[in-house]
Amino acid sequence: MKFRPLHDRVVIRRAERDLKSRRGIIIPDTAKEKPQQGEVIAVGPGSRDERGKLTPLDVKAGDHILFGKWSGTEVRIDGEDLLVMKEADIMGVVEKDGADAKKAA
Repeated sequence: MKFRPLHDRVVIRRAERDLKSRRGIIIPDTAKEKPQQGEVIAVGPGSRDERGKLTPLDVKAGDHILFGKWSGTEVRIDGEDLLVMKEADIMGVVEKDGADAKKAA
């Protein structure tokens, strides 16, 4: 199924957290805190201003973002847990610097 958000809404896939603590203790799913970072999967066309002009969103698919703890609505699409939220709930885009990009490669 393809899902296209409307207006200024964004679909987010939460970033995965480690299953172990720093000292090697395995953390069960019920005790894990959900991450506040994620990847943008899909974006809507934008919102309209007072004159009816379409204002495009600042984020795009593939951006890694930081969002508020209680932001968005959890949905399940094709068996995957995703978040749908307004662009205003996004705090910012996380940029990877050169050192992080080399480690990931």
